[in-house]
Parts: sequence; C-alpha cells; structure tokens
Amino acid sequence: MSSETTSDSVHLLVLVHGMWGNTSHLSEMERIVKEMRPELHVLLAETNQEDSTYDGIDWGGERVAKEVIQEITHLRSQGKHVCHFSITGYSLGGLLSRYVVGILAQQGFFSEDSPDYMIPLNFNTIATPHIGLVKYDTFFSTLTRKLGPKLLSRTGEQFYCVDKWGKSGRPLLDVMSDPNLIFFQTMAQFKHVRIYANAINDLTVPYVTAAIESVDPFAEYEKNGLEVEFHSEHYPMLSSYSLPSTLPPKPKSKAFSSLWFRTNSSTETTIASSDAEKADHKLVREKTPMLPPFLQFPFPLNILLYASMPLLIPTAITLVFVRLSLASRSSKARIMLMETEDESGHRSLAQALADLERQVEDAVADMVE
Repeated sequence: MSSETTSDSVHLLVLVHGMWGNTSHLSEMERIVKEMRPELHVLLAETNQEDSTYDGIDWGGERVAKEVIQEITHLRSQGKHVCHFSITGYSLGGLLSRYVVGILAQQGFFSEDSPDYMIPLNFNTIATPHIGLVKYDTFFSTLTRKLGPKLLSRTGEQFYCVDKWGKSGRPLLDVMSDPNLIFFQTMAQFKHVRIYANAINDLTVPYVTAAIESVDPFAEYEKNGLEVEFHSEHYPMLSSYSLPSTLPPKPKSKAFSSLWFRTNSSTETTIASSDAEKADHKLVREKTPMLPPFLQFPFPLNILLYASMPLLIPTAITLVFVRLSLASRSSKARIMLMETEDESGHRSLAQALADLERQVEDAVADMVE
C-alpha cells in the first residue's frame, strides 16, 4: 500500500514492521508521515507478515526487496523516477531493512552509474536487535535463549546467532556487521543513520542490542543516580543522560514502612518531575499495576481473575507453546520449498555472495599455482 505523488522525482520511504507483525502495526506512522510530509511516497511493506516473519531475516528481506523493486518499476511506468530512498524498520523490520538495502545495492540501485540510481538518504531503526538477542543472567533470558531458536524457526536461530549462513558458516548478523561486506558498506552510504532504542522496560529488545552498545547505563538507573534530559518537543524521548561521579546514598527506611514496601516491590519507571521544566526531568519512582491494561478489572472481577491464575497461567503457556511450535513447523516447510524451488529464476543475495566467495577462492588458488 502506498501514497501517490505528483512530481516526476520521487522520494520513496519504505516502512517495515517487526516479528509477528502486519501493516496495521505501522499504519499510524504511515498516516503521520503522509500528513507531515505529503511529498514522500510511502510504501508500507506487506509481503512478509504474521507467520512469514518466522522464515528468517534473509528470506523476509528477499520478499521486501522484491516488493520495493516492484514499486519502483510501477512508479517508472507512470513516468516517475525514484531519486531519493529512505527506509525505517521496527524491531525485526530493522534487520530486514539492513538486508533489503544490501539487495538493492547488489542490483545497482545505489550505484551512481546505474540508470536506476537513487540517493540513499535516511536509514532508521526502532527497537531493533542489531546484535541479536543477548543473554542476561536471568531465568527468563536463559529460557528464551534455549527455546527461541526452536520455536521461532530460522528467524529465532538468527536472533540468537546459532545459524550458519551461506558458505562461510557464520551467523547472518555477524555477516551483516562485517565492514568488508555489502550490508555494512551500503548502510554507510546513507546520509542519515538513526538508531532508536528503549532505555528501560523492553524485555525482548533491551538497550544494548537496540542501540548497538556494550554497556547499558540504564540497567541500574534507580541506583546509580543517572540524570536524564528529555527532548523538549518529543517527551519521553531522551536528548541526553549523564552519570554522577559518585553514587547517591541509599534512602533509609524502617522495615515494613510504606517507603520500605515501595523500595522493595514497586516497578521502576520514568516520569517528569513536577517542579522542573519540560526538558529537565529526573528519574523517580512510580507504582505501576502488575497486570497489563486489558487484564485490569474492577472489584470483584479482579478477585476472580487472581483466583483463576493457577488455571489460566498453565493454559496460556501451553497454548502459546503449541502456537509457536506449529508456526515454526510451517515455516521450516516453507523454507525447504523456497530453497529447492526457484520458479522466477531470481538469484538471491546469499547465492550472489556465495558466488563471489567462490570467485575469490578460485583467484587465490590461481595465484598460488
């Protein structure tokens, strides 16, 4: 689905959703972009939805790239030329976007001597696991790392870097991060590369992998006295943060006092300080409900919900496990078909890179001989 433009020169913006996603997940972003920047031609990728997201970053990227090329061809048939290209990916969509731009570069779309040349302008990712789903010393992290590669098919293997991609046998995320290969080199061509990460409360894509960092300054924010400044126009986006030179003293509280209960049992979040300016915020403690909004019922329904938890929780876990297992099995069957059947005759990027590696090896062998 795309928006129409009237100019012969087109700036194409591609939006790519995440795992288990569909076009509705980015429909609000599409609406705002059209409202704020009507000169942009927006393509909301729709060929890699729902269970198809299990099929891997590479196969998902091939689908989205094909959709982008079809859109460019469609615009050309209308007498329009895509002169600028931007792409934004959310969660898994960010990894797909990195793969997509590699395919486009391989087919000459970012080569200045190509008739299809378009200027790579903006590359944005939001909450994307760029370095994979990292392991923490928690039960939840250990469990997901054990089950993820099995229950999420090829995508799960690539998330946790246990896959062997292409002839090199390296994990795909490792290949995509190699400065000597097309994925990294193409990203470097974009004029603006913006990476957005959730500072806290993102259990699936924590800060270190979304921001491509080795240290998480927000992991102990409630203890290390971290000072933050929020964006003056886009709260709660952070514009800066800093750590104090010395750790703040721990608040003293009597056992079983209200402060003691808040200190030991409440959930940490960030809210604006009431006596500060809009752009100057501090991290303070706020009590938040234990359950998500759709499970927050008034009395006495909430009592009934809590009483039924011993039955509901095992049932929900079983249903989720069965659902993921069936989707993963279907994905593996699709992947086998895609790997054995190539009705279009299109050569995938993985095949192109494998051929390139083979040519390099042959050249080295000839030199040795």
